[in-house]
Amino acid sequence: MLASTLMLIALLCAGVLINVPYSEMSPGPTVNTLGDHDGEPVLQISGHKTYTTSGHLNMTTVRVTSADYKMNLVEAVYGWLSHDNKVVPHDTLYPDGKTEQQSTQENAEEFSESQESAKVAALKELDVPVKSWVIVSTVLKGSPSEGRLHAGDVIKAVDGTAVKQPADVATLVTKHKPGEKVVFTVVPAKEQAAAVKANKTATKTQNVTITTATSDDSGQKRAIVGISAGTDHTFPFSIDIKLADVGGPSAGLMFSLGIYDKLTPGSLTGGKFVAGTGTIDDDGKVGPIGGISLKTIGARSKGAQYFLTPADNCAEAAKDTPGGLTLVKVKTIDDALGALKDIRSGDTGALPKCTTKG
Repeated sequence: MLASTLMLIALLCAGVLINVPYSEMSPGPTVNTLGDHDGEPVLQISGHKTYTTSGHLNMTTVRVTSADYKMNLVEAVYGWLSHDNKVVPHDTLYPDGKTEQQSTQENAEEFSESQESAKVAALKELDVPVKSWVIVSTVLKGSPSEGRLHAGDVIKAVDGTAVKQPADVATLVTKHKPGEKVVFTVVPAKEQAAAVKANKTATKTQNVTITTATSDDSGQKRAIVGISAGTDHTFPFSIDIKLADVGGPSAGLMFSLGIYDKLTPGSLTGGKFVAGTGTIDDDGKVGPIGGISLKTIGARSKGAQYFLTPADNCAEAAKDTPGGLTLVKVKTIDDALGALKDIRSGDTGALPKCTTKG
């Protein structure tokens, strides 16, 4: 017995001292987009009439361990056995040796982009016009575009062909072979910012010639210039989303619904507690997210009755649905609005519910 006890102690000590290459995910905070957070409204709209809302349209989050956190074997085993936590390989959350700072910056950028798309999707649903244009989103350090193009520059054309959406930029650049020159017609970021501030349209453009480089990723080599293209917008009135310490794109759907609710009379939820998740693009298409099972747990623990679930996450979410929570499948903002109509009317039998098959 003494030998067994000593062996057990030794194993426990080893488990505490041995680090394993894993990280942990757990249910994070859930915030009502219709309510307040840290003493101020999450959605702040000025310059347009707003309406009183009721109920909940909660966005959900997942809490993860930091990039430099060293998990030991005991913690890993405990996490594997826990229903409310999920242990995953460290590289799943921080691929290619990504640092905590890099991950935080990336999540902040995705969060900002998701807010913009949420605004656009909600206003399009309300037939409110939104001005949009294609911009240089980021410039890769050491790339041919460094010092030539800048974040915020408006891309009007590539080789004389008008650019209408971000994907057009890559399509036009990859028509070239590496080493060939490509001509960007742009409105410099400073000129665009000044025009927007003055509520005018920038007309001063300049041509920037860049020699393409060779892509260094796997697969067929192609011409690149080292930028990513995105979309910027101006809105006819002010919509601010105040929510600190949250990152990633997964709150897009719930932000868009919150904005829509505040800009329309009546209540989308009918006073019910609805939570959800999902990315959203400018056209209102809902995309999948990670950590769906943890988000449903977090939502239900706060009292959610219904959970708006991206269609591509339905099968995974339905495998372990918390008791008392109805998973509602959505592919677009229109689907979500239709589901909310059924929820507030009490016609829940008509809801498109998630199953283990999708």
